[in-house]
Amino acid sequence: MFYSSLFVLFLLGTPAFSAGTKTVIADGRYVMADGDTLAGAEEKVLQRAQRSAVEEAGVYLESTFHDVEKESGGRSTQTSSLEIRTIAAAVTETEILESSRSFELDRPVFFVRIRATVNLSSLAEAIRRLQSDQQLAQHFRQLQQENHQLRSQLQEIQQQPIGVRMLAIDPNGKSTSHRQAYATLETALHTSNLREKIQLSTDAATLDDRYVDPLIVRGQTYLRLVSLAFSQQAQASDYAGYLDKARIDFDRAITLDGKNVWAWVGKGDVHTWLKQLDEAAAAYEQALELDPFADIARQPLIGVYTTQARRQANAKSWHRALATLNKLLNTQTPESWVPYQKEAYALRSEIYLKLNQPEQAIEDLSTVIRVDPTNAAALMTRAKLYQERLQGRLAKDDLERACVLGSVSACDQLP
Repeated sequence: MFYSSLFVLFLLGTPAFSAGTKTVIADGRYVMADGDTLAGAEEKVLQRAQRSAVEEAGVYLESTFHDVEKESGGRSTQTSSLEIRTIAAAVTETEILESSRSFELDRPVFFVRIRATVNLSSLAEAIRRLQSDQQLAQHFRQLQQENHQLRSQLQEIQQQPIGVRMLAIDPNGKSTSHRQAYATLETALHTSNLREKIQLSTDAATLDDRYVDPLIVRGQTYLRLVSLAFSQQAQASDYAGYLDKARIDFDRAITLDGKNVWAWVGKGDVHTWLKQLDEAAAAYEQALELDPFADIARQPLIGVYTTQARRQANAKSWHRALATLNKLLNTQTPESWVPYQKEAYALRSEIYLKLNQPEQAIEDLSTVIRVDPTNAAALMTRAKLYQERLQGRLAKDDLERACVLGSVSACDQLP
């Protein structure tokens, strides 16, 4: 079942953002779904209360709030996503005044009342960026869906160098030029032809040299060409030119707007392709500092840290690898991101074993098993640690689970 309801935040008069901050009391209520953990449900009810606080702060804005409930095999799961998630970052302080749990139709119901301090200036900034961010996000998703159209276009681009058409610009008509640039970029966003997309975004950037979005669109398109060339097992030298052009576009975008999340993510992507992991991590971290809800930065950051730690572990630099993973895993990451960090938790458990810290290893293995109950290797390792600690019952449980999953070694160890 899919429910879509329009919520509207109202601001009476303009611009009221000069007030700086506003403290409000707000409530949140959440019915726990079958797929939720207790920690996840508590996080969701708090997020709903914070959303209510933002509404109460009095900002005029319209968006769609989606509640999605799926039912499979008699079990239901529910997820909620607020499209304008950057607004939640404006809640600078949250004090829980009251919290409770009850039951409704055999489901736990969570309630929380909070006192929240909302930074109205941050909300104004979020609103200013909203349209641009949604446009760029749509373009990014579109690029991910165009693989089947790219092979012939890549060959065409390699054979026919892209030229820049000269456009007449009226120096006294900047607003007109910006409107023309915006319209040109809109056309670029809706074309799947990469050669045309790059040319149109170049035209838009020429029309308004202070307009950041064309640089980001063009940089993303160059990176898409890099990804395609790599998938065709091309040599690094074959796509180095695209990487360099993408780097120039994202650096220019950051120079124009140092708070543009998409520009920092693009910079991180370029450094990732160049295997410059420290620089990539720094760029992704900057994006998350600007927008803690920027999933497009958090996911590659997880990969960068995990890869970096794996290299350090392979070099037997256990303490350096542990420090790298701690930067990733010891942060206040939402519960929903733990499955994406499974490999990092498994790697950290291995390092804890090398450093003779079995309790910490068991804790990380338990996290891996919680998000991946079919991980026979983690079950086997934890069973061995339980045996060494003379916790036979727990060891037997893990061996039985691993045996059911097809581990012959686990079956052989059972009585």
